[in-house]
Amino acid sequence: MIELKDILYKVTINKVIGNTSVAIRNIEFDSRKIQLNDVFIAIRGVLSDGHGFIKKATDLGALVVICEVIPEDIINGITYVQVANSHKALSVLAANYYGNPSEDLKLIGVTGTNGKTTITSLLFQLFKNAGYKVGLLSTVKIMVDNKQYHTTHTTPDSLTINRYLKEMVEEGVEFCFMEVSSHGIDQKRTEGLKFEGGIFTNLSHDHLDYHNDFAEYRDVKKTFFDQLPKTAFALTNTDDKNGKVMLQNTNAKKYTYALKSIADYKAQILENQFNGLLLKINNQELWVKLIGNFNAYNLLAIYATADLLGLETLNTLQLMSDLESVDGRFQYLISKNNITAIVDYAHTPDALKNVLETVNTIRTKNEELITVVGCGGDRDVTKRPKMGAIASTLSTKVIFTSDNPRSENPDAIIESMEKGVPGEYFSKTISISNRKQAIKTACQLANKGDIILIAGKGHETYQEINGERFDFDDFKIINELLKALNK
Repeated sequence: MIELKDILYKVTINKVIGNTSVAIRNIEFDSRKIQLNDVFIAIRGVLSDGHGFIKKATDLGALVVICEVIPEDIINGITYVQVANSHKALSVLAANYYGNPSEDLKLIGVTGTNGKTTITSLLFQLFKNAGYKVGLLSTVKIMVDNKQYHTTHTTPDSLTINRYLKEMVEEGVEFCFMEVSSHGIDQKRTEGLKFEGGIFTNLSHDHLDYHNDFAEYRDVKKTFFDQLPKTAFALTNTDDKNGKVMLQNTNAKKYTYALKSIADYKAQILENQFNGLLLKINNQELWVKLIGNFNAYNLLAIYATADLLGLETLNTLQLMSDLESVDGRFQYLISKNNITAIVDYAHTPDALKNVLETVNTIRTKNEELITVVGCGGDRDVTKRPKMGAIASTLSTKVIFTSDNPRSENPDAIIESMEKGVPGEYFSKTISISNRKQAIKTACQLANKGDIILIAGKGHETYQEINGERFDFDDFKIINELLKALNK
């Protein structure tokens, strides 16, 4: 067992009541999981305050309480440690408890509104194919070399992060690629981690249900780069107006990538088709299986990262040409009637615009582009009319439907989307709240050569309604429907 004083290293402590030379079993921030001799950390959450569960934790056997406010009723034999920020303390404690595993591998964090999952997943794929043992912490899954685990958050809590990093170190993993969300940064989940590098993709309208405004959202992302050590690299997309902002106060080595502006790593799209892209990256041509301008940025970031991590250029290019697309990210099939069905995670205005513009760049304009799209409930409501406007402007037909309505009425969410539709485009929109029926209707409307885009859920295999999760896989459903309709 480890002693409390050993895991308090680098924790900012205001006050201690009791003994820090006590052996502790485990660290928990959920009072329901507390067992004898555990450390309970009282976290102020969005929905509840852990300080209200301190007594429950000590009743269950907690030996140590880490909190921002020491309770009035002090129990003899319990050690109380007052800290300025419980979230930050949890992250540092977790890293210490698991032996600071991020120091024993090369951890790369990827942040931005769009592209995090694609970049981390493809970097994992590329380095695995290069012969390395690799780890992945992403929205889609957690990978410890060949072992896969389920994930529920873009950036898991710091105990989970460090537990998996510890397992990676034990398995001999050399590189780990990790999605870093604004929630994760704001809640200090990445504190106590040593990053080898950080990547900024882009910034657009998202998570304004959590952050007060866009400036706050941007500045939270920036703090990730502010905290990178001078031994790390900071790689940013300078075609995004916020790209250079990320580098303003970082101590890390600064590198840039872009398609349109001057940068250390440059790319040019030579051909853009449904079966792939022909790119020129730093004057080297390569064909890749991924599609669209947004993936050109993702691939350029991957190329730059591989270079900064020491992979040989020719080897990197060869490995990039073999990369397979990530589930739910411009994942497509072509039916026997030559109908192209695309499933994409696009759930922000910018991501939806990127996908639709990509499709419109490739298609001949002689076919219909039918878009099925919804917005999540209990989330940023201001993006709904924007997504309605983008979908109706850039598609020939639009079906507004339910996404993950959660506790909201799907019809009310759809009405919010409809408010953004310009008057001249309203006639090409339909509203069907049942998502399966909406996808079926799109299939029925589609004729030979048409394109169906199903946006918003991507890799998700469930639909969340009133606190329950129901099996729902967009890609599987449209595949089955097209076959059933003999299309």
